[in-house]
Amino acid sequence: MYNLIDEKRVEEIIKFLNSLDIKSKRFLEIINKKDKFIINTFNEALTHSSANLEVNYEKLEFFGDAVLRLSASDFIDRTYKNMSVGNRSELRSKIVSDEWLTDLGKKILIEKVIIKGPKAMGDENSKETIIAETSEALIGAIYKCFNSIHEVNTWLDNFWEKDAELYLKAPYKFNAKSALQEWCQSKGFDLPTYKIFEISQNHGDPKRFSCEIYINGSKEAYSFGNSHKKAEKNAASILIEKIYQKEKVNYSNDF
Repeated sequence: MYNLIDEKRVEEIIKFLNSLDIKSKRFLEIINKKDKFIINTFNEALTHSSANLEVNYEKLEFFGDAVLRLSASDFIDRTYKNMSVGNRSELRSKIVSDEWLTDLGKKILIEKVIIKGPKAMGDENSKETIIAETSEALIGAIYKCFNSIHEVNTWLDNFWEKDAELYLKAPYKFNAKSALQEWCQSKGFDLPTYKIFEISQNHGDPKRFSCEIYINGSKEAYSFGNSHKKAEKNAASILIEKIYQKEKVNYSNDF
């Protein structure tokens, strides 16, 4: 009935889609009819290539990338009518980023419904990447099933309204490394030096790596992360917040 999808999987998909709480009567009606095309499309979006080389989320992820950018552009156009094009582009880059998609996926507990093969299940390093990619594929599937960004925006606007305001209040927090570099340049300092140390060899350990930041040879901050990139970002965030609080530097853009 559902291209080798058993009834248990069908019910799992329906339950998950209902949990998204998309405020659309059309969405709820179509989902609960258990339409074959709808179920197959969402099953594809929630299947990793390690589990099925032919039917997996890769095509819908590619499609979802364009849908996400269009939907975010529509949200910004409706919400921030007087925002300049440059600032619109900057804001959109934050609310369609891989990091934002990962946070979205965690909020909706998407990992619980992703079908993975044994190799992917045991790979902690790819966990967050898979969450982000699957979330993007889910967005593509919603558009494909309804041929409209209305359902996408009805859902994502709720997240973007909060996240956009957080970013606009303190944009430096969301791009701490760039903000720190700009601050150093404004003071005539050398660019920050990041020193990474491996503390643990356990994949997924939030303190696997430590990062120390040096400015003009002086150690100014340190933090941890489950990857080099995360450790650097966490340390930069701590230092730029420290600088902001000390100097009350106005890092907010003119939105």
